[in-house]
Amino acid sequence: MPKATTKPMAARLMDVYERFYAVYGPQHWWPGDGPFEVIAGAILTQSAAWTNVEMALGKMKGAGCWSLDAVHKIPEEELAELVRSSGYFNAKARKLKAFAAHVADNYQGDLDVFLAKPLEPLREELLSIHGIGEETADDIMVYAANQPSFVIDTYTRRIMDRIGMAPDSPNPRYADYQTIFHNNLPQEPQLYNEFHALWDRHAKEACTKTPVCEGCCLVDICPMGQGLISDS
Repeated sequence: MPKATTKPMAARLMDVYERFYAVYGPQHWWPGDGPFEVIAGAILTQSAAWTNVEMALGKMKGAGCWSLDAVHKIPEEELAELVRSSGYFNAKARKLKAFAAHVADNYQGDLDVFLAKPLEPLREELLSIHGIGEETADDIMVYAANQPSFVIDTYTRRIMDRIGMAPDSPNPRYADYQTIFHNNLPQEPQLYNEFHALWDRHAKEACTKTPVCEGCCLVDICPMGQGLISDS
C-alpha cells in the first residue's frame, strides 16, 4: 500500500488532470448546440443514459419544441410523451416547464439575460427552480453560462474516494467535494468543463464500479488500485 502523498492538493489535482488529458484528450463537452439544448439535456439526463436523452432531444426537435418559449407553451402531457425515452418523463416534463416558466416570468423569455447574471446569484436562482439540484445547476453554470462552478457527480466522487482525495469529513456532501476544486484550481470555466468531462470518461473506461486497475493512468497514486493489484 503506498504512503499518503504530501503534495499540495492543487498539484495533485493538476497531476490527475494532466494524466487524464494525456490518455483521453479533449472531450468536447457539453454535447449540445447552444444553451437551450444544454439545459434540456442537463434536466433530461438526470438518472438516464445519454443515448436515451439524445432520443428525447431528437423527438423535441422533430416536434418543433426546440426553445424555452416552445417548452413553455406546449401542454405538459405532450412534452412528457416527447421525452418518454429519458425515463421519469412526467417529472422531467414538469421540470422543463418549470425552467421555461421561470425565464418567461422573470426575464421575458430571454435566456441570455438570465445566464449573464453573476455566478453566485445565478447558481442560487437556478437552485430555486423546481427540479434543479446542485449537479444540474452546475452543469448549466459551466456548459450553458460559461461560469466556473465545478460539477460533482457520482463518477467524480467514486474516483476521488478511491485515490484518497475525498473531503476530510465522515459524511461529505456535494459542497465538500466541490470546495476542493474551487479552492485549488484557477476559476476557469474551460478547465472545469474539460476536467469534469475527463473524470466521467475515466470512470466509464477504467474506474468502473468494478475497477479495471491494470493499465490505469492513476494506479501508481491510487491506494485502492495498488491494493487490488497486489492481491491479485
